[in-house]
Amino acid sequence: MTRTLKHPRKAKPAPRIERRKYDRLVLSNPDAVREVMAEDLAPIYRKATFGQNSFDESTFTIDAIFSTFAPVQRRGFIEMLDPAGLDLTGLVGAPVLDGHRSGSGRNVVGVIAAARIENSHLVGTVRLVQSDDAKPIVDRIRGGFLRDVSIGYRVAQWADSTLPETGERTRTAVRWSIFELSCVPIGADPGAKFRSFPMDPELEENDVAMSEADQTAIRSIGELADLPPSWAAAQIEADATVEEARTAARGELIRRSAPTQRIRVQAPSLEDGTALVRRQSDAMAFRMAGGTLPDDARPFVSMTLRDFAASSLERAGINTRGMAADNIFTRAGQHTTSDFPLLVSNAMGKVALESYKAAESPLKILARQRTLPNFKESAAIRLGELGKLLPMTESGEFQHTTRAENGEILKLQTFGRAINVSRQLLIDDDLGLLGGMTAAMGEAAAQTEADELVELLLSNPDLSDGTAVFHASRGNIGTASAITIEALGAARQAMRLRKGLDGKTIISAAPKYLVVGADRETEAEKVLASIAPATNDDANPFAGKLTLLVEPRITDGSWYLFADPARLASLAYAYLSAAQGVQIQQSEAWSTLGTRFRAWLDFGAGWTDWRGAHKNAGD
Repeated sequence: MTRTLKHPRKAKPAPRIERRKYDRLVLSNPDAVREVMAEDLAPIYRKATFGQNSFDESTFTIDAIFSTFAPVQRRGFIEMLDPAGLDLTGLVGAPVLDGHRSGSGRNVVGVIAAARIENSHLVGTVRLVQSDDAKPIVDRIRGGFLRDVSIGYRVAQWADSTLPETGERTRTAVRWSIFELSCVPIGADPGAKFRSFPMDPELEENDVAMSEADQTAIRSIGELADLPPSWAAAQIEADATVEEARTAARGELIRRSAPTQRIRVQAPSLEDGTALVRRQSDAMAFRMAGGTLPDDARPFVSMTLRDFAASSLERAGINTRGMAADNIFTRAGQHTTSDFPLLVSNAMGKVALESYKAAESPLKILARQRTLPNFKESAAIRLGELGKLLPMTESGEFQHTTRAENGEILKLQTFGRAINVSRQLLIDDDLGLLGGMTAAMGEAAAQTEADELVELLLSNPDLSDGTAVFHASRGNIGTASAITIEALGAARQAMRLRKGLDGKTIISAAPKYLVVGADRETEAEKVLASIAPATNDDANPFAGKLTLLVEPRITDGSWYLFADPARLASLAYAYLSAAQGVQIQQSEAWSTLGTRFRAWLDFGAGWTDWRGAHKNAGD
């Protein structure tokens, strides 16, 4: 609603009133201090632009500002991020974690589905996990109670300098990359948030700023009420009227005169067992593979494996003074109350998860993620389209209709490997070697997933109707050709005209992703390149329209178009709901001196529908 008020007259200088007198006047009779207020308001027309809730219930996706590249004060220096030095390779598909915790696959609450630079900010879309164990986090995000996000990144090159105004030291990341995004209660970047909350108010072009008289009056109210300058600035920024500012000041005076209630809070001890294991696990993972070291884990980064094992035994009430390293490792690994096996497993899990995410196949972007409660066959049921709405009959009834459905089978398999860590490696404190073996486990899990998805794509299996995914009868195989604008146009037209399960409704499965092997990567980049054309005939209609995904395991020269899985998913992959992602477990190696570790993955993949995919065998 717009209010049109009189033009402001020049305000009289606000008289100075003795503080005690002002307090009595405000509390007893607010009108007695009217002489310090401006006489009228300036004509201000202000609108607040609110961002709609971007959470999509149908796809479980939400938009977010990942980073505004704001400087962050660190201990002894200011840390800055250079947007020009950000390597976006691998960002799409990176995990979304709960509070930077990566000790278990259950800490993964989503995946980055899209990312881009927009208005000097890094923004994108997050696809959240649809599982029971992630439901509390997703509900907090959806309800607006968990709003901040924080990026986890690795820096390949720093540039040090000082600020000319203050002489403060700065460290700028000039070559860096993001490996994860986390949901956090309070983020270091104040602008990094999920896009489900009101945006900052914006003035229209014809807006008029608050009059100087009103600003002076509000500042005078703040000074007389002995309020900090920030209070007056906040009132002015909120576009408060003088009357509203006076009411707010009176409320501050009443609140200040009320008795203060103090609540004593007992902070958790730094020696709390769970917190200590988590901090030591972070320090051990950092020594294994580097990366980002949390501040609260720094006191433990110089500890050896023997120190970690001895600390675990001492927490279990066992005195290790004078005990040999061999005996410490044996007791720590066998003692039922020692948390040393958990500590090592957590650290290895962090390292394995990072390498697992870094090596993920781009084909996972094309698929919809599911979780299954067991290893039984699961049917992914897809309902057909309703078609168009029908007119009401003369008797006032709506006409009934039916919906077609189909179901494709998805089943989990368990994949795993085991390695033995020798007694000598433990005693020699060779965490680098242990980290390398653990990273290899994580990468092996990602390679397994990639092989399964590529095999699913190239094998062209039969669906529940007895026909292969890509078949001439379906019209989803193009004439063999190189990647050209003409071939892409023909494929797009075929996908646009594709009909649903009822055989009548056109579902317009618009392509979003172009999938090629390494042999066609350059060819695809040339076709999708955005080049300013000299004539209309030279214009590239696909510039900026398709996202290129390169899967080097595709070696037969074929290429594919896929629709957005949020719109029409053709593939699906699933994890066991109790063990999502790669899992690491430790046990005693009885037949050899040392410790045994095993990594396993409960994973399955399958087709859900053929309508969102189109194949070309290539030339």
